[in-house]
Amino acid sequence: MTLGRGRPILAFDVGGTDIKSALFDADGRAVEVERTPTPLAGADTPAALARRLAEIGSDLSARYPEVRPQAAGVVVPGIVDPERGIGIYASNLGWRDAPIRELAGSALGLPVHFDHDVRAAAWAEHLLGGARAFDDVVVMVIGTGIAGSLIVDGKLHPAGGYAGEIGHSPVADGPMCPCGARGCLETVASAGAIARRYAELAGVVPDGAREVLAHAAGGDPVAWQVLDGAIDALVLALAQLTAVLAPEAIVIGGGLSRAGDALFEPLRTRLDERLSFHRRPLLLPAELGEDAGLLGAALIARERPDAAA
Repeated sequence: MTLGRGRPILAFDVGGTDIKSALFDADGRAVEVERTPTPLAGADTPAALARRLAEIGSDLSARYPEVRPQAAGVVVPGIVDPERGIGIYASNLGWRDAPIRELAGSALGLPVHFDHDVRAAAWAEHLLGGARAFDDVVVMVIGTGIAGSLIVDGKLHPAGGYAGEIGHSPVADGPMCPCGARGCLETVASAGAIARRYAELAGVVPDGAREVLAHAAGGDPVAWQVLDGAIDALVLALAQLTAVLAPEAIVIGGGLSRAGDALFEPLRTRLDERLSFHRRPLLLPAELGEDAGLLGAALIARERPDAAA
């Protein structure tokens, strides 16, 4: 995991369960990467998170005194306004309008650069991974839910934190989504939805969506029914993105992307059949895996001037 030369950085990728942290030296090398539990403290979660980040940063600095970080990158899930440094909403962390950048900066004693986890991961894929050859590209992460990020003319397009909610684009009349809308893409086509739907129809709980894909490849009709519906929903969403944004490529990451051709081949075939005059985007796998968000946090902290933090 390397970024190339630049200033030393602390990077934090905050999730609903744990925090992935790294200290990057001046050569862009992660001298250590660690995971720690995310503190969930109700209304106090933003302040508790800031204290936890400070503890992690202090421990890393004590172990590597020769690496003196000059800034920190913090990325979180949910709706994020990077310009104001506000976590607008995160259902799994329980906050609304939380001043994460200000709290983290005060606790760490460093300039903090703040953004959305998937947007940061997309930026890392754009600079270092599967999206590096393109200036107009969509990065989609298919996991328990579905999230995305837009890169237009080589720049991230956050739209106040609301752009890229691909998982909540409507593709059907149902089922109900936890967000309150009906028929969102992630209720049908996320890895979590695929596993849940198979369990409902087959009466057997699979070990994740990739097992459902394996059953489908082996001729299981229930697995194929579930997968067929998920692929159709994904294709509809990809066709809408293609018509509106005309991306050169759509890069797909997350656990489901590791299914390889079992996912990508039917997606490519059906998307091609649905489009007419449109520029056909390349459908490509992401390359950076679980480290993408952490790399993105470090890249953002390196690139953005501290005055904007």
